[in-house]
Formats: sequence, structure tokens, C-alpha cells
Amino acid sequence: MAKTIRAAYGEALAKLGGEYSNVVVLDADVSSSTQSCIFREAYPERFFNVGIAESNMAAMAAGFAASGKIPFVNTFAAFITSIGLVSARSFGSYSKLPLKLAGAYSGLSDMFDGPSHHSIEDIAVMRALPNFKIFVPSDATQTAWTVKNAIDDPGPVYLRLSRDTFPDMYKESDTFETGKGKILREGGDATVIACGLMVGNAMEAALKLAISGIEITVVDMFCIKPLDKELVCECAAKTGAIVTAEEHNVIGGLGGAVSETLCETGLYVPVGFTGIKDCHTECGPYAALQKKYGLDADAIIDKVTEVITKKSRRLQMSLHEGLLRCTAATGGRKP
Repeated sequence: MAKTIRAAYGEALAKLGGEYSNVVVLDADVSSSTQSCIFREAYPERFFNVGIAESNMAAMAAGFAASGKIPFVNTFAAFITSIGLVSARSFGSYSKLPLKLAGAYSGLSDMFDGPSHHSIEDIAVMRALPNFKIFVPSDATQTAWTVKNAIDDPGPVYLRLSRDTFPDMYKESDTFETGKGKILREGGDATVIACGLMVGNAMEAALKLAISGIEITVVDMFCIKPLDKELVCECAAKTGAIVTAEEHNVIGGLGGAVSETLCETGLYVPVGFTGIKDCHTECGPYAALQKKYGLDADAIIDKVTEVITKKSRRLQMSLHEGLLRCTAATGGRKP
């Protein structure tokens, strides 16, 4: 049965704490929310409740890191990537210390605590910091892997974690790799590249689209930085249309990373962005928020339909241009 992402994180952190004695955990007085409390109960001598002082907490973690420890820094994603940003930039990005920032309650998953607690810009912020790697797990199994991977990584890492339960996508035997996305479904009409919550929504959209005869490829791009550019280009070449899906502002996140890759490589295919349309978000039940801000399966379906239409028009234009060139080359005679 699927478990919450925060529970999967807390359990993995505590389990791995028994294997790695140099792991320490810091929290900004929200350990029951982040579920770092599971580690606290198992290893109280390696747990530090810093209080509501996120920048100081990240700076303390830098001290631990400089002393040979592997510090996991825990609070809500909205605050670790804003109040904690100065320390993350100086000690993680610039100094390359192995800070492991765990941003809990990401996206809209805090639901009722208000726009101040919703993180809709954190991927964009962390993408702009050199040397940070960024992971957005889509289920509990992948979440546990990101914790182990963060411990093994010698540099700074940002984990974007949700409060909620996501449907199971993977078996415990499945393997993952930094900088490599996972293809969950293949189809030739378009590709949806998603992360986190949106992977499950994309799979739901794919099933609905298949009923109407549209087959799409679904990619879980759980590693945002470094991005799997090879897979992005491969999908663009095979399907000729891309939709990105993220629980984040459409500016600067996964959609931006994918678009930058396509421009860099010269693969100019229609691209659609499913995400929050550059606005702050209200409170409400999670499913209602997803619907209101265009994050549910139906929103993905609408965007897929849009890019397929653009792809068809582009093909018609290419055929028309080809016909004109052929006519001109044959002295006005149509082939």
C-alpha cells in the first residue's frame, strides 16, 4: 500500500542512520511534519532541533559538513529555499560542502497553511545554484533511494519532498541513477515529462488518452539537475511533441530545463507547460487545488491535445513548403 512521501523519507533516514554513523539531522522545530522525528527517536545524540531559524540551521549544517559529517537539513520547502538560501548558496553551492537540504511539504501539499507555505518557485531557485543536484521523487520507493543517493553524493543536494501520498510507481528492486530519467509508458503521439506528484497524474492522463486512440510516452524526470538531456532529445525526436508537468510555477522549473535543452540542441518541437501559471495559490483540499491550478490529469490531457494539434499543423506546413519547393524546381509543374 502506498505511503506518504514524508513517511517514506523519515523511515529511510532513520534506517540509513544505523548504517552511516556520520549522518546528522537538523530540523527547524517541525520534525513531526518532516518526519525527521523518526531519526530523532532512534539517534537522539545526532539530532538537533534548531528552532525556527532556517538560515542558522543551514549554516550549522555547514559546520557539521566541514567536520566530516553528512547533515540533512529539514524544514518546509518554501523556507529552506528562501530563508535558508544565503547559507545554502555560500556553503553548499559556492563551498561545495555536502549539505543535504530536504524540503518538505513541497508544491501545494501543505494545502491549508496558506500561500506563504506553498513552494511554487523552489526548483527554479535551486536550479540557479551551481553544484546543487535536485531530486523530486514520485513515489515512496524512489524517495528512499534519493536519501541513500544523497548520502553517497559528495556534494550538495536538494530533495523536494511532499506531505502527501503518491501512487506506487516502482518496485523495491527497481534501480535509479543520477541524471537519468525513467520511461514509464511508451507511445508515439507525444511525450509527457513529469516529476513528483505529476508523474501519477500523467499516467492517469495516458490511460484516458489511450481510450481515444492517443498513445503518449510518460517520463519520470525525478532528477531535475543534472537533467537527462539525452532522453529529452530522444523523446522529442520520436514523438515530435513535448508536454512538461510539474507542481511548480511554469517559469524556471522542469519546463524551463526541458525547453533550454531543446533550444540548445536545435530540436524545435511543439512544447506545452502544465504547471502553476505564475501566481500565488489559495488554500483548500489537495485535489481541489490541483484542479483549480491546472495540475490534474485533465489539464495534462488538454495540453497534450494542444501540442499534438500544433505538431499536425507543423507537419502540414512542412509538406506545403516541400510541395512549393518541388514545384519551383520542376518549372512550375506539380509532381
